[in-house]
Amino acid sequence: MSDKPKLALYWAASCGGCEISVLAIHEKILDVAEAFDIVFWPCAMDFKYEDVRKMADGEITVCLFNGAIRNDENAEMAHLLRRKSQVMVAYGSCSHEGCIPGLANFTTREEMLKWIYHEAPSNDNPNGTEPQLKTETPAGELELPEFWNTVKTLDQVVEVDYYIPGCPPEAQWTLAAVQAIVENKLPPRGSVIGNNTTVCDECPRKRSEKKITRFYRPYEIEPDPEICLLDQGLFCAGIATRSGCGALCPQANMGCRGCYGPNEGVKDAGARLIGAIGSVLDAMTEEEADAILDTLPDPAGYFYRFSLPHSFLHRTNLKREG
Repeated sequence: MSDKPKLALYWAASCGGCEISVLAIHEKILDVAEAFDIVFWPCAMDFKYEDVRKMADGEITVCLFNGAIRNDENAEMAHLLRRKSQVMVAYGSCSHEGCIPGLANFTTREEMLKWIYHEAPSNDNPNGTEPQLKTETPAGELELPEFWNTVKTLDQVVEVDYYIPGCPPEAQWTLAAVQAIVENKLPPRGSVIGNNTTVCDECPRKRSEKKITRFYRPYEIEPDPEICLLDQGLFCAGIATRSGCGALCPQANMGCRGCYGPNEGVKDAGARLIGAIGSVLDAMTEEEADAILDTLPDPAGYFYRFSLPHSFLHRTNLKREG
């Protein structure tokens, strides 16, 4: 048996971009393979859950866990990998704050299933079939994990030691985390591995004190490539978002959406963003502010695009959560 530290990577409720981002460190992945035994990475290699169950508690040195907790299987693997791992890292925005899967907290499980299996225009489901937790077949009983009413972040289910934000994280922070682990130079537990400035601080666009009179969708105007997008009326969350991405979206004429989350000390990313955007509206009254915000489609989706499960709101109000 190798005496190298052991690395596990797992993908829960997410798009899979974080799995790909691990490879964005390019040839440095060979250094990772040299420094670690990769003992669990089902996206890339043939590992089974039973392989993890057979490991001793704490046998895995570090686990990079990406994805929100959306169903029973996600939760089971979070608990299992937490028990088997010395260090649990919430890797990427979905595990950190809930991200795009977390927008489901604006509705309910029942409403989602009704749309997906009954009302969507592309459906061809004349019998109204829905997924069942258990189904008998000639080959035996098939079982699906239970789809939760509420999307949760990783740290709402198990204890998390470190966070690497981003959708997905940029390669420099993946590499920084790996090097810190190898060199035993990790920051205090609970830290976010990354910068603590804002996207505006690393954005090359020029910003003035201009006040916003209305918002535009990206297809409605052709923005000046030198001027701050927010000054031009394009929604940009960079003024309230942690830096570390290199301001890649604004440099491609797309406003920052906030995937790196808030800076240190901010308890609610959406509330911080609401305050920041509110401060640049050209409005003296509530009515004038409302008129400007009416030009911003889906404000809740803009302000809480990446952070709803981790916010004070958490989700829409329900009598009973699942």
